[in-house]
Amino acid sequence: MSAEYVEAVLDVTELIPAGKVLSYGDIAALLERGGPRQVGSVMSHHGSAVPWWRVIRAGGQPPLCHDATALVHYRAEATALRGDPDGEHPSWRVDMAAARWNPAEPDFERIDAIAALLHATEVPLLHATEVPPSDTQAQMSEPRGGLST
Repeated sequence: MSAEYVEAVLDVTELIPAGKVLSYGDIAALLERGGPRQVGSVMSHHGSAVPWWRVIRAGGQPPLCHDATALVHYRAEATALRGDPDGEHPSWRVDMAAARWNPAEPDFERIDAIAALLHATEVPLLHATEVPPSDTQAQMSEPRGGLST
């Protein structure tokens, strides 16, 4: 995963306001790159310095193994929840219908700028049928002593 992709995911995460959330797939869609698993990987490995609890699974479940810590943040930010987080066997999730962030136009401008920077740094990939330009083709080396028969 490129450093530029990691930075783009973290930059979008920082834009999510308190009390709101986006799913992993939402962020991938906003960036027009990757998917939920790629965003999840970024958050898992690099997300500790951003409001990670605001990026969740599409069903409203908090990040795996971080539900107790996330719940503290959700309560502090008045994030809409469903179910019972206080019972003997807590069963709750974020209410995606109420808590999903719908960016306003200025937010979309920032997101578009982040995505544009990401897209500008990408190296174009060759299709399987394309031949790279001749100046970048690797030259085949000749074996020492030639080919043996």
